[in-house]
Amino acid sequence: MFESLSDRLAGVFDGLRGRGALNEADVRTAMREVRVALLEADVALPVARRFIDAVTEKAIGQQVLKSVTPGQQVVKIVHDELVAMLGGEQVSGLDLEAKPPVVIMMVGLQGSGKTTTTAKLGKVIREKYGKKAVMASLDVNRPAAQEQLKVLGEQVDVATLPIIPGQRPTEIATRAMQAARLQAADVLLLDTAGRLHVDQALMDEMKAIASIANPHEVLLVVDSLTGQDAVNVAQSFSGEVDLTGVILTRMDGDARGGAALSMRAVTGKPIKYAGTGEKLDALEAFRPGSVADRILGMGDIVSLVERASQVVQKEDADRMAERMLKGQFDLNDLRAQLRQMQNMGGLGMLAGMLPGMKKAKQAMQQSGMDDRVLLRMDAIIGSMTPKERERPELLNAKRKKRIAAGSGTEVQDVNKLLKMHQEMGRAMKQIKKMGGIKGLGALFGKGGLGAAMPGLGGPGGGDMPDLGKLGKAAGLPPELQDLLKKK
Repeated sequence: MFESLSDRLAGVFDGLRGRGALNEADVRTAMREVRVALLEADVALPVARRFIDAVTEKAIGQQVLKSVTPGQQVVKIVHDELVAMLGGEQVSGLDLEAKPPVVIMMVGLQGSGKTTTTAKLGKVIREKYGKKAVMASLDVNRPAAQEQLKVLGEQVDVATLPIIPGQRPTEIATRAMQAARLQAADVLLLDTAGRLHVDQALMDEMKAIASIANPHEVLLVVDSLTGQDAVNVAQSFSGEVDLTGVILTRMDGDARGGAALSMRAVTGKPIKYAGTGEKLDALEAFRPGSVADRILGMGDIVSLVERASQVVQKEDADRMAERMLKGQFDLNDLRAQLRQMQNMGGLGMLAGMLPGMKKAKQAMQQSGMDDRVLLRMDAIIGSMTPKERERPELLNAKRKKRIAAGSGTEVQDVNKLLKMHQEMGRAMKQIKKMGGIKGLGALFGKGGLGAAMPGLGGPGGGDMPDLGKLGKAAGLPPELQDLLKKK
């Protein structure tokens, strides 16, 4: 997400960082380029204008222009203003502090992903908040809308209101309230009907349902890919219904980011969640700081850690680490790690979330490397016998030919996989020599990676350290050192 905006801003800020001193004209020239980048990203004109004015006022101050690293200081100011524009550092989650059942009303246009998002939210409420939820579809216009929510409810293990044909939305809302109370549900999710465009009939229906259900949260679901149209829709709804927050869908496909950057400023309502895929667990809490980091190419470690915690079981991770440090890392373990990478979003997603890996991600794309690499590796390991996976040293030329034929690959692909396995084993031995995981942590100091290397600590720090040299010092294989050099 935000790829095109991020690339444009990277070009502007690389020019600022490369200069030892800046004057007011340099800053104003850079800000004009930033303004064009924001407008090309479909950010609302008044929002872009306010943003540039605020950044320029702070960036032309003597404290910035006379600092040792003025380019970095300007980047930090831009970062801080982006966070402010997106709603501040605080993450706005669901407000469930009310007498149960807490009613959450989902509103939006048809096709914005309301029904799927309702199911995703039900899953979040059950798994992360530990509360019992009931979902009810009030959409009597779209064919099979109620059946769709019922099927999704079964998939996320959240109860749905039984369907009674012929009922009006207000009647369904009344029945849903009664059912939620009888079932002692903590939360009631109402999936309302949408329209192809905002009209009076849609707004009248919203208000009638709201008067019956008295919702504690009214969440507007909008498609971020529609850009400025999404902002216009949000304005229309906020003028008619008392919104409490926004959920942006299809954020994973939004290279521009105009909707996300404009939404908070235009509506005054927080963006609470972002849909990042079609899977029912692809709903992330919207963190303004993390989004600003991604836009400026600083990665998103918080979201990466959260995604890893959802995919990787702690017991499995501990067992894997223990086996690796004992030198027992076989091809079964490698296969498990490859599958975890796929479940976390693949190579591109992971590279995009790691600080300083933006250029490595671009190099991957230019070389044609994508997530099919992971699938090919999995197929190669799947073509081996259980004994061969446990003891890779058994793989002679004859066996490699058989494995390549069975996996639809070449013998050189098999060799690359085996070399990768050997390199990971060697890297683990180096970590063991440095005192294991604890010793590696001590290397980075009590303050974490940012304390040991200020340039890696976030916006405003110095330039990124030479990761290639770091990899060499850690004893990593040459191929991995080369990848780090491309950061």
